[in-house]
Amino acid sequence: MPSAPVVAARLEALTGTPVRDVRPAGAQHGTRHYRATLADGREIFAKLATPANPATPGNPESRATPGSVSGPSSPFSAEAHGLRWLAEPGAVAVPELLGGDERAVVLSWLPPGRATAATAADFGRGLARLHAAGADCFGAPWAGFIASLPLDNTPWPAGQGWPLWYAERRVRPYLRRAAGQGTLGPGDVALVEQVLARIGELAGPDEPPSRIHGDCWSGNVLWSAGRGWLIDPAAHGGHRETDLAMLDLFGAPHLAALLSSYDDEAPLAPGWRARVPLHQLHPLLVHVCLFGAGYRGQTLAAARAALAA
Repeated sequence: MPSAPVVAARLEALTGTPVRDVRPAGAQHGTRHYRATLADGREIFAKLATPANPATPGNPESRATPGSVSGPSSPFSAEAHGLRWLAEPGAVAVPELLGGDERAVVLSWLPPGRATAATAADFGRGLARLHAAGADCFGAPWAGFIASLPLDNTPWPAGQGWPLWYAERRVRPYLRRAAGQGTLGPGDVALVEQVLARIGELAGPDEPPSRIHGDCWSGNVLWSAGRGWLIDPAAHGGHRETDLAMLDLFGAPHLAALLSSYDDEAPLAPGWRARVPLHQLHPLLVHVCLFGAGYRGQTLAAARAALAA
């Protein structure tokens, strides 16, 4: 682990401000986390790549899926792009981006708080407004990542619609990866392929691209200062039901209040609840790729539920 003076010098270079003190704050997906105080009194949070982090330029894992718009990138630059894009409409709170490069991102520190039914409802309304801000296409004009895995953001041709985009750019790449790792067997793959074969009829009414977080599970909504803040995005133009399905996947606090206020602000298409497993299929496959067969059963259950719907 780098010494405190080395980390402080790195953070000073990224922020342009001397660092008063720095302390470790955990680690995840090949990054080390730090909390620091700048000389001007601001509290910051930083994520820095470790020397062995595979998701950095120069390593094959860091390269965007062939054909993507931005070529080699890293999770850090993708996060910075996503945070700026999500902040543009002013609909949902997003931490301030204070500095970064291909191997680091520095944000304003958010003191942890707790969600209430009222703050969850406010967040639901803001999320609806964020989605309504829209996107130019399905995908994004930067190379994407979800956790440490490449996420193909190549803009999707106009007129081809969300269902085929979701099948080809979100589900199938991770299905192939999981099969290649041996985590899913031929029968598992065949079940998910049944979903993809019927994607047009399962996807519900057509909707234009929404401005979505893309990895909106409960751990990526930080409750602080009486608000819900979006962190760690895999942002892109996608389907708004995807963010809601992600919030449901691992149990966001006061989810009923959040969803009710969302639906009041921007009514959802009929049958959206039955489509939740379809939208959860992609993140579950990502979990299979990252964490192994422990997520196999949940993934197959989502596929069966999607087909039953």
